[in-house]
Formats: sequence, C-alpha cells, structure tokens
Amino acid sequence: MIATLPELAQTRPVDDKPSMAASSNHLAGKVVIVTGSVGNLGLATALELQKVGAKTVLVDRSNERLRENYPGLIDSPDHFLAGGVDLANPDSLSKAVQTALARFGRIDSLVNTVGAWRGGKPAHETDLADWDFLFGVNVRTTLLCCRAVIPQMVRQGRGTIVNVASRDGLQGSDGYSAYSASKSAVLRLTESMAAELKTSNINVNCVMPGTIDTPQNRKAIPNADFSKWVAPEAIADVILFLLSDAARAINGAAVPVYGKG
Repeated sequence: MIATLPELAQTRPVDDKPSMAASSNHLAGKVVIVTGSVGNLGLATALELQKVGAKTVLVDRSNERLRENYPGLIDSPDHFLAGGVDLANPDSLSKAVQTALARFGRIDSLVNTVGAWRGGKPAHETDLADWDFLFGVNVRTTLLCCRAVIPQMVRQGRGTIVNVASRDGLQGSDGYSAYSASKSAVLRLTESMAAELKTSNINVNCVMPGTIDTPQNRKAIPNADFSKWVAPEAIADVILFLLSDAARAINGAAVPVYGKG
C-alpha cells in the first residue's frame, strides 16, 4: 500500500518559502549525495541543498559536465564533484562512496534523481532493448546507489533516502508500459527498503512527479499547457522536506508532486 501525501503536491510562488526554509534549516552541515546532479531535477535539488548549507556529493559520469555546472565548487572543501562514476557499476559506486566518506566522515542522505523515459509503442511491440534500458536506468541505478550507502547509514544509526518515481508508476497506460513498470518497481523498492530499515532509524521515501517543466519536455510537447507542469524547483522543495528532521515520522511514503496537471 502506497502512503501518499496529497497536501504536499501543491505549488506556490517561488519567493514564498517560509515553512520550507524552516524545515530545511535542519540540513545545514549534513552530507547529501545527489545522483544525476547535472540533470534538471538533480541540479535544482543540489542548488537548494547548497542554499541551506548542506554539504553535497554531486555524482555524474562526466567530470566535465560537473565542472561546467558547478564551477564555483571545484575546489570547495564543503562539496565533492564525484565525476567518472558509473551508477550501473557497484565497484564504481563503492569507490565514490568511500572517497566521500574519507572526505566528510559520514553520509547523511541520498537523493536518486537519475532516470529516463521512453514510450510510444504497445508492450508487445516495445523493443526489448528499451525494456532493458528503462529498468537499468530507473531501477538498477536506484537499487545500487541505495546498496552503496545503506551499510554506512546503518553504522551511523541514521539516514534518509529519497528516490524519484513517477505518477505513471501508479497505473499503466497506452504506450508507456516499460516506463510505468520501471517506475512502479521504484515504488515497491522504496516501500520494501522503508520497512526493512525503519528499525535502523533510516527513512526511505520517494516523490512521484507529474510532467516536469524542462526544456527537453517543452521541445518534445510544444503544444502542451506548460503552466500545468511542475517545476524542478518545486519538486526539489519536497525532496528537501523529506530529507529534513521535519519529516522524521514519514517513512515509506510516495509523495505526489503533480503541479496543476
């Protein structure tokens, strides 16, 4: 059974953040790993974390992309640009986590924003390569990143994890079978880990965005009503709340973040 929090799905003006700022103050000085940190949602989340004083470990396959997106953090003692990391490779992930631990001494939180979308064909016509791709990017990376940090969180006796699922993970629809199935797997994985880790004081939750307002989506669907889509920054607000002490009683939740769609 998915625990949902409809009241968190409301959007608000960008400059109206008093309650979120209050809860996010708990994140000052915390060490947070953000995967997909050069993507639209990952970038928005990382920037919000840095605004509230969190120490960020920013993960991407490319060192160059990280340096282009975070030029002011290249030599920062409070942030780590973890480039050259293959999220599908447990050894590559382990090395990045160990480097982060050597630098900061702990890992307080993990945010998994890596994901991909493909669709358009019925299930029986969707290429098996697309099924493998979507389960690899959406499910395998989420699982492996969690596996890489959970042992350390157990040793610490504390931690928070936020995964990114999708509204499409709640129900299948025409042409989206592989994507919906992969995001549904992220929901079930989140619920299972939450149940397994609650006695270790580790909270595992996920957000379920609707259509995210990104340049890529605007280009792909140019005639859509963009005002109904949800901004990456609005999703980042919800992620920060779930990472904060204000959400300490929330575990195993799938939070809808649909905007006005």
